[in-house]
Amino acid sequence: MANGIRKHFSGRWNSAAGYRELLVLAVPLILSTSSWSLQHFVDRMFLAWYSPYAIAAVMPAGILNFCTMSVFIGTAGYVSIFAAQYFGAGMNERVGPSIWQGAYIALAGAVIHLLLIPLAPAIFDFVGHDPEVRRYEVIYFQILCVGAFPGIASSAFSGFFTGLGRPWPVMWVNVLATAVNLLLDYILIFGKWGFPEMGVEGAAIATVAAGFVYFIAYVALLARPSLRRTFRTLGGWRFEGALFLRLLRFGFPSGMQFFVDIAGFTIFILLVGRLGTINLAATNIAFNINTLAFMPMIGFGIAVSVMVGQYIGMEKPELAERSVYSGFHLTFIYMAAISLCYFLVPEIFVAPFAARADTDSFAEIYELSVVLLRFVALYSIFDTMNIIFASALKGAGDTRFVMYMLAVVSLLVLVVPSYLVLMVFDGGLYAAWIIASLYVVILGFSFFIRFRGGSWKSMRVIEEPVVCLPPSMPEVPGAE
Repeated sequence: MANGIRKHFSGRWNSAAGYRELLVLAVPLILSTSSWSLQHFVDRMFLAWYSPYAIAAVMPAGILNFCTMSVFIGTAGYVSIFAAQYFGAGMNERVGPSIWQGAYIALAGAVIHLLLIPLAPAIFDFVGHDPEVRRYEVIYFQILCVGAFPGIASSAFSGFFTGLGRPWPVMWVNVLATAVNLLLDYILIFGKWGFPEMGVEGAAIATVAAGFVYFIAYVALLARPSLRRTFRTLGGWRFEGALFLRLLRFGFPSGMQFFVDIAGFTIFILLVGRLGTINLAATNIAFNINTLAFMPMIGFGIAVSVMVGQYIGMEKPELAERSVYSGFHLTFIYMAAISLCYFLVPEIFVAPFAARADTDSFAEIYELSVVLLRFVALYSIFDTMNIIFASALKGAGDTRFVMYMLAVVSLLVLVVPSYLVLMVFDGGLYAAWIIASLYVVILGFSFFIRFRGGSWKSMRVIEEPVVCLPPSMPEVPGAE
């Protein structure tokens, strides 16, 4: 049996759409998304040291901001699939214009988020958290709204590099922005090096500043002469109505899927907040720790989407399918190992939050966080199916199914049951977490069944190429 496993692994390692080809694309993306999760982990850790009210506030306010941005991020970020399919089809001159349509979506998102700033006090009054938590929530949310444009535009510009299978620039930009964010976090939260102590306000300013670093770095990279000539990365800046509408047709469902997913957990967290600051803080810590495992899986998911898009553009759906299973095998092994650690030694992950927090006020939060991490250990294994198979469907263009399925399951399995359990039947924190875990499990199997159906293999998001001369088909990096 061991010989059979070794033979299978060895054969799939070097084959087209196998483990090696996927990892060549995925590793920089994993490092990129891991740097993002590290950024938020340290940000929350610093705030846990600063005040229990601060750590309780930033997760609801941050996730609400991310929820409102997610429609635009998901839509603009879908340009990576356009880039992948155009590149796979040999239509390089269409890549740059598709990226810039995402920038126009970012402009719309920026305007809407500026309009949300004066509404923040009313929004968090309605949420009904502890008055001190509510005060921090308003501050954090309002400042994050200022950084909407660079955050959304960067998701489009990074899609250029991921769509072409060139993820290393994305990784280095993430590393640079993360370093800026962490440095400013330390300086502004605690008031170091002559700066005033700003707490939650300082954390939000650091996040927005990092967003502008992302944006400036990507614009500088896209301005390189070789990219301008081959892909029209600057020359394609003009608004193209037909291409913009095509991006909305396929990208908006992806954005709505992103929104519905985030909105479901946003409502869940806001409802948990009504149980009190301790329950909310423990939930925030558990979710924050989960990002350490979850975000690398997002890197795998992006790689799977891009490979599916490229192979669909090449008219090779069988290799697209093979790449998906390669991604699933690797992520399942990774996630099973992380989940085992969450279950057996959760104290290791919670300890950094307690390191410099007030011992008396943090003791109960610590104990609850340890228990909640065991819930995370259970549902994270099934989250592998959720991320990989949903990413595969989106890479082909099956975005409407992903959107509808998420909307139905989020409403019927997560939001409504959470409200009934917490607000009507007073079921408590653990009952709510059982519901959240069931939501992830059901969603994972739903996407797997859709993927197995195979209808995605005939889908496309780009127009048919105009055949004038024999087309030159660029090779996929690592493909044989």
